[in-house]
Amino acid sequence: MIAQSLRERPVEDLDRGDHVCLAFADDAEQRRVVSAYLSAGLSRGERVLYFADQQRPSTVLRWLRSAGVDPGPALTRGQLRVVTADDSYLAAGGFDAATMVETLEREVDASLAAGYTGFRVSGEMGWGLRDIPGADQLAAYETAVNAVFESRPASAICQYDARLFSPAELRVFDRCHPGAVELEPVYRHGLLRIVPAFRDGERALRVVGTVDLRTTGALVDALEAALRWPGDVVVDMGALEFIDLAGLRALAHAARRLPAGRRLRVVDLAPPLCHVIGLAGFDRHPALVVTPRGAGA
Repeated sequence: MIAQSLRERPVEDLDRGDHVCLAFADDAEQRRVVSAYLSAGLSRGERVLYFADQQRPSTVLRWLRSAGVDPGPALTRGQLRVVTADDSYLAAGGFDAATMVETLEREVDASLAAGYTGFRVSGEMGWGLRDIPGADQLAAYETAVNAVFESRPASAICQYDARLFSPAELRVFDRCHPGAVELEPVYRHGLLRIVPAFRDGERALRVVGTVDLRTTGALVDALEAALRWPGDVVVDMGALEFIDLAGLRALAHAARRLPAGRRLRVVDLAPPLCHVIGLAGFDRHPALVVTPRGAGA
């Protein structure tokens, strides 16, 4: 059985009481998660609220239609509301964390009083980078709002676009949340899953399970796509159970293809496998940096 992160879960597995962070680096991934999350809430009879920022409200509604959900009836009866950050987080001209926490508490209570089975909300958090009063309260808000959702029929996904937020900022906001949304695996079959992720705020590939003769090609393809990312390529091996010599060779080959100044950083690799890399001489190329499990990234 492939190991599953307890902290990161697919959007389909989210439930009431969850307050999770979604870090993403492309519009397609945002659209997939948002469409699935909002659609599930509507089908379960929950009241759904969406705060748009980079995307327009009309775009979010179009996402729902493309997913086979007609938002019209839910909008008409008040089950669904899609508003801008300026009309929600920043309605008073700035941001006040305590006021926003109270607003969400009222929204949960009002939803239950109206007969809905629960409440779910998702917000795009790019407004936090604007030069506005109270923007520096965002981390405090994310921590305080945990109490609104825990042990109540309510949930939330807070969205952070990695193209806007720095790795250090993503790291801070991710740690304010008890959980995170697992991104769509680029490969999932048998004993291997390869998942785009964010590790300590940096974009990464998480390799879960077994890399052997049958799946080395999948690792090669995933690395090929990751080479097009900006900056270093981080490969998280914390959930790796086995990798053969061909798989290790694929890592070394990908590192050699990086331009000067970029590195392929293999983190949390089991110490015996680090030793194999050394014996094979794969780590002689300066672009391949290997950190053994337990030593930190």
